[in-house]
Amino acid sequence: MSPADLSIIDAGARLRDGTLTSVALTEAHLARIAARDPTLHAFVTITAERALEDAARADTERAQGIDRGPLHGIPIGLKDLIDTAGIRTTSGSRVFEHNVPTADAAVATRLKQAGAVLVGKLMTYEFALVGPSFDLPFPAARNPWNTDHITGGSSSGSAAAVAGGLLRTTIGTDTGGSIRSPSSYCGVVGLKPTYERIPRDGVFPLSPSLDHVGPISASVAEAAITLDAIAPETGAASRLGEGITGRRIAYARDWFANDPEADPSVIAALDAAASVLSLLGARIEEVTLPDYALFEAAGAVILQAEALAIHAAHLRAHPELYGKLARQNLLTGLVLDDADVAFARCAAAELAAACRTRCLATSTPCSPSTP
Repeated sequence: MSPADLSIIDAGARLRDGTLTSVALTEAHLARIAARDPTLHAFVTITAERALEDAARADTERAQGIDRGPLHGIPIGLKDLIDTAGIRTTSGSRVFEHNVPTADAAVATRLKQAGAVLVGKLMTYEFALVGPSFDLPFPAARNPWNTDHITGGSSSGSAAAVAGGLLRTTIGTDTGGSIRSPSSYCGVVGLKPTYERIPRDGVFPLSPSLDHVGPISASVAEAAITLDAIAPETGAASRLGEGITGRRIAYARDWFANDPEADPSVIAALDAAASVLSLLGARIEEVTLPDYALFEAAGAVILQAEALAIHAAHLRAHPELYGKLARQNLLTGLVLDDADVAFARCAAAELAAACRTRCLATSTPCSPSTP
């Protein structure tokens, strides 16, 4: 078995008992990337030299008795919206094809402080808008389970890298599903944390009112470890294994079961999950939520208005640098005015309030259909 197949927990144990070095682990991941990424296109930029330097530093620190935590010496990747000092950050667009930031984003700084090894920047839909696009300088990421199928977006490369075994954990962003959808479509674990739990400084914005930064990982445990590195106050990993006996979990089955677009396999999977949670001791309570089309409409108005405001100057000066899908998507914001946005914000607050229950969590599908 290649070291690239070790979980973060298992790799960390071997790094600490001296049976594995971070350099060897990183070389295994780089070899895996070289073998598979020409098909998957998960990476925009591979930082092999930087990665091996980070790995050697981690090995030296460990030999000196310095332990920065579970990600110390572990290879990771960042969505290419996230600034990295001295490393190209394109936002998946010809507009920023040669952009090299001078400072790290806050989340990149936190990962560096945790001792993580940066092996590269991962593909995104252009400016996290829509895709996949095929008129950009970078090929669209492919779904490792079936390369004829989409990954979902916009954190397409982050999910493809994990599902394809290139990395165990990555960082994505989510505004309207951009961590959750590719994680669902690629069969990995994605977490959209609480708004502003993780700082967005140095992350190119899509819609500041809705943007989130979070992990996409191979397992729940590895997502928790990654979350703790970028939001240390969460203590997520320390809660792994807690029981759910007696906990109330809402099940919003009517939110999707009668949707004509819902795939029967998705409905069956959610019913099976509710059954498993019940067998584990949770109390499952079916709830009724407002029509999710209302959420999509309110979110779309806010997102499109804010995205156009961010891109207006660039779009006016150099429309030819944008891909067709991104350009068309941004222009939809032209039909919105301040009154539309104010109404959408009020509607969003009312819809969110209507979703609050006395339960620990609400179970719903990420998407009613398969990739």
